[in-house]
Parts: sequence; C-alpha cells; structure tokens
Amino acid sequence: MTPGAVPRVFLVDDHHLFRAGVRNELGTAVEIVGEADEVSAAVELIGERLPDVVLLDVHMPNGGGLAVIEAVKPTHPEVRFLALSVSDAPEDVIAVIRSGARGYVTKTISGPELQDAVLRVAAGDAVFSPRLAGFVLDAFAAIPNDGPPASFDPELDQLSAREHEVLRLIARGYTYKEIARELEISTKTVESHVSSVLRKLQLSTRHQLTRWATERRLI
Repeated sequence: MTPGAVPRVFLVDDHHLFRAGVRNELGTAVEIVGEADEVSAAVELIGERLPDVVLLDVHMPNGGGLAVIEAVKPTHPEVRFLALSVSDAPEDVIAVIRSGARGYVTKTISGPELQDAVLRVAAGDAVFSPRLAGFVLDAFAAIPNDGPPASFDPELDQLSAREHEVLRLIARGYTYKEIARELEISTKTVESHVSSVLRKLQLSTRHQLTRWATERRLI
C-alpha cells in the first residue's frame, strides 16, 4: 500500500446486517472495494480486486475464513487478512494466524478500535485483542528456541492448518463426507485438501496417508 493512501478493504461475512454495520463503523477511513457472504465468491472477488486488507469472519459455511486465507495466500501473498470473529477460542486464533492472518479481533470490538486495527494491519502491523494476544504468545513460547519450529517435523510443517485438520480426521477413519460435515466444507474441498497433502508428502493413496499419520500419532 502506498504511504498515506486510504486502505482498500474487502469484507467477508455471511450476515448482511453485520457487514453493513462494519461499513458504517469504518466510514471514510477506508475504501470498501467489495464484499462476499461465502468462501468461493470471496476468493474469486479478492483475486480480482486485490484489496490491501481482507476483514473476514472465521466461521462461515464451506470452510469459513480459514479456507479464504488458504485459497488466496499462495497466489496473492501481498493481501493482508484480519479476522473479525465472535469466537475467542484459542484453537481458532492459532489456526487463523498459522494460515497467514495478520491479526484477530472479536466482534465485541468498538468502532474506533476496529478502524484502528484495520489501518494498522494495512500498514503491516500485527493486531490482536488483548486476551487473544496471550494465546498467540503462549503458542510461540511452547516452540523450542534451539530447534526447528512448530511440530519438529519438516514434512508435517509444510501442511496448512486446514490440511492438518483433514489429515487427523483421515487418520481417525473418517470418510470424505464425514470430514466435510465435521469441518463444514464441501466434499470436493476435502478431496482437494487430501490431494494437496498426498502431493506434499509424496504419497499416492489414502491407505499410505492413514499409515503415515498413524505412525506420527496424529490421531
């Protein structure tokens, strides 16, 4: 983003009235360049309009904010994401940040605070509600500082947060339809994640994938 320019913002939330409220709260501090109420439309429109910041909900049908980030980040790494969610669950916060979001705030945030958060993310800062920042710090504090990050497994570390979830459910014996229902995504999306995991791990069948996950006690 050019210094001094008004940030271009895209809104992703499945509630029209909430999006209208966010537009009103952000006012003239930003330029709203688009909005979407579901994952596939969001991914397509973000790719077309290339906003500076995507303000998105975490929990929506067909994968939610996590799916949007994971679909957009590989091809448009310059787009920044700020999660705005009713959830303050640690697992949601960590999953979204690991996928590439620059911040996470809850929907109890005030209008001026939200405006400030969007501007800070557009400028390159990381922004969290105070309570949520503790989750992130705790997660990083748990990583050994004298070794490889996260899982200590280079193969496992190349998987996205969503791919981790799919892999664990595969290891537990879930069918694609059951995984889709559990994660609130489509069966086609599950198949896409499984294909990606197989490619990254250089495996060729679901049986090999299940054995790989079981050996690493991912169940």
